Amino acid sequence: MMTSMNRKWMVKQTLLVILAVLSLSSCVSWIAPTVKSEIIELQAGQYHLDGKHAALIFKIQHLGLSTYVGRFNKFDAELNFDPKNMSDASLNAIVYISSIDINDEDLAETLQSATWFNSEEFTQASFTSHTVTPVSDSSFNFSGDLTLKGVTKPVTFKATFHGGANNWITGKYTIGFSAIGQIKRSDFGMSNYIPIVGDKIDLEIYAEFLNDDS
Repeated sequence: MMTSMNRKWMVKQTLLVILAVLSLSSCVSWIAPTVKSEIIELQAGQYHLDGKHAALIFKIQHLGLSTYVGRFNKFDAELNFDPKNMSDASLNAIVYISSIDINDEDLAETLQSATWFNSEEFTQASFTSHTVTPVSDSSFNFSGDLTLKGVTKPVTFKATFHGGANNWITGKYTIGFSAIGQIKRSDFGMSNYIPIVGDKIDLEIYAEFLNDDS
């Protein structure tokens, strides 16, 4: 049978658990920022990429059987952003080719060669937007020039803004951003093994941008 001492111990433990849950709940509400999703509510300014919270992914068809997925681990970008006048927005980005990551060291080394990216001569790829046109309330087409392996071609990225908030971790106002686009590798002098390996490459970007003015 439960003694009076055991009952008191259980009551004490229960109270401690309740207090811990309440404390954790208050911490979570303190940590999580208040995100505003309406683009017109986001802060205008000059933004730079938060490289610790960013991903650049590429996808390509392989043998007509599957989608091969890789990424670049090192890239940078600047965004000039005014939600009230998006036609004046601009995006500039660079990608360090040697940072390619495909979970296959031998193939990654092969892709650095002159037959493929030729990263010794062309260390970076770059994108510079020229026009911005609306797609929806939160999505816009950033059209501009992509330079890769010394070749420049027009490319359009559909960019979506997911919201903004004051980020207590960095002390900067931050916006969430993603973008998709597609290129043909043959346009940039990489035609090897088409169509065994696909010509079209899908690009996906997921990132947070920090407001330099905040």
